[in-house]
Amino acid sequence: MSSETGLFAGTELVSRIEGAERTLIEEGARAAAAREPRERVVTLPIGGGSAVWAGPDSPLDKVVGVGMDGGLDENDLVEVEQAFAERRSPVQFEVSTVADPAVVTQLTRRGYVLSGFENVLGLRLAPGRPAHAATGIDIEAVPPSDLDIWMTVVVDGFATPDTRGVASHEEFPREAIESAERDMAATSGFLASLARIDGAPAGGAGLRLSDGIAQLCGAATLPRFRRRGVQGALLSARLALASEAGCDLAVVTTQPGSTSQHNAQRTGFQLLYARAILVRPAPD
Repeated sequence: MSSETGLFAGTELVSRIEGAERTLIEEGARAAAAREPRERVVTLPIGGGSAVWAGPDSPLDKVVGVGMDGGLDENDLVEVEQAFAERRSPVQFEVSTVADPAVVTQLTRRGYVLSGFENVLGLRLAPGRPAHAATGIDIEAVPPSDLDIWMTVVVDGFATPDTRGVASHEEFPREAIESAERDMAATSGFLASLARIDGAPAGGAGLRLSDGIAQLCGAATLPRFRRRGVQGALLSARLALASEAGCDLAVVTTQPGSTSQHNAQRTGFQLLYARAILVRPAPD
């Protein structure tokens, strides 16, 4: 398919993206287990995807990548529910609209409730994609040994989220966000970028390179630097890095109707599919 045509979100492409998401969450869980051995971290296979519990209130506590090759095995589903119940945690499934509809039927029959959606957008990458310089904004790579400033900026930015569009179905304690960011930064192929304005840290973002897919792993801007092009500069820089690394596809997950989605689509991303968020509450 030429670079001038749009991406078709068929089962092959969606399976590839969902597989990258699955390995990201799995590797994040392994990093959580190494960081805090006392936590009873869980990674269980289910329906072609994985169920992960990485710690109390962690953004990584979810079931991803399921249903691309049929429904769920009931025994696997019971095992996942028991593991989360033992940890007093809700079970959250993120189910692609391209997944087998039987998955949603199974879950709703077991008391799962739809709590929201997230959009997955994609962009075909060609070799030699340049990074477009933004006036007054400097983007720098952050080595793994020097993540503290980057971490503070990203966590502070997430603490005051973008309120445009549909409200997020999730809220997390600051400590849980910081732990999850550290765990994702420890995954293979992860690159951190920091934006500065007049030398001051203004925003941060992550990028994970996985089998030709560039996953944009979240970006945040400090409130006083918003509406100055920081997100666009971080996005352009990361896409150039991904192109240089040989990736042919970039993907980003956003809240529907958010500023993040708007920025991505202005850069050329297209909406590929959505994920339905279905949750079974934690036991009383």
